[in-house]
Amino acid sequence: MQSATAPKPVVTGREHWTKNGDAELFLWQKAPADGRTPAGTILFVHGSSMASQPTFDLQVPGRPWSSAMDYFVDKGFETWCVDMRGYGRSDKRPGTRATIAEGAEDLVAATDYIIRETGATSFHTYGISSGALRAAAFTELKPERVKRLALDAFVWTGEGSHTLENRRKKLPDFREGERRPIDKAFVYSIFNRDHPGAAEDKVIEAFADGITALDDSMPNGTYIDMCTRLPLIDPAKITVPTIIMRGEWDGIAGFDDLAAFFKLLPNPDKQFAVMPGISHASIQQKNYMIVYHILHAFFTQPDPVYRG
Repeated sequence: MQSATAPKPVVTGREHWTKNGDAELFLWQKAPADGRTPAGTILFVHGSSMASQPTFDLQVPGRPWSSAMDYFVDKGFETWCVDMRGYGRSDKRPGTRATIAEGAEDLVAATDYIIRETGATSFHTYGISSGALRAAAFTELKPERVKRLALDAFVWTGEGSHTLENRRKKLPDFREGERRPIDKAFVYSIFNRDHPGAAEDKVIEAFADGITALDDSMPNGTYIDMCTRLPLIDPAKITVPTIIMRGEWDGIAGFDDLAAFFKLLPNPDKQFAVMPGISHASIQQKNYMIVYHILHAFFTQPDPVYRG
């Protein structure tokens, strides 16, 4: 495993644009620059309260491999992320709900574009929080496009999620408008609600700066979905190799809820990883290198030669 203290190379990113219907979607690509054939293509899927670049390409001075995209490019992967409708640089027109189902449709449109541009045929797909729900819903729609699926901070029925229990108290406010305001204090609350101290202040500050530079509000669609419509995913329809990743202190992802989902996954190529010392936003935590290690091991696992 690459040491967290290793020097971080400069990796140049490239922006792309595509459409889902008439809604413009922003995509961000980072890839090896030395002409190597990629070890695979990773699609990163963001959550409810932040766009894709602050989540997966966060640059923090003095924090080696702060960018997950840079880390996996160094490992030989081509990496992509996309801002869902309503987030970041993508379309934010009035009427944009940005539901889980719409996010899955955005991922179909994004992968349509990536396939045309690069010839990639399938994607190692990682989603976090509501991004995990989006990634799972995308997998139900297009299983042939998902080589391996990583679901981090995932929620199935919502049982045992004290974060969702508290969020439901504000449901009337979410239903009143299309968007909810965010600021840096809100970003700090993500890290302080479950286990304060699991992330460095300088990382939270950089994350908050990156999020609020792109958005001062977020769409309510995923919040309403997660408070009123769970379960949204049928484990029987997730037929690809899958890993469930849960931070030790994550208030969204109830352990028993995830274990019940895991048992029903039909593919025997499946894993359940508990990440010690991590709460909700795993890639921004002090133990982020554990997250990278788990993902890299899963994405590079050999296919079985014998299935019985």
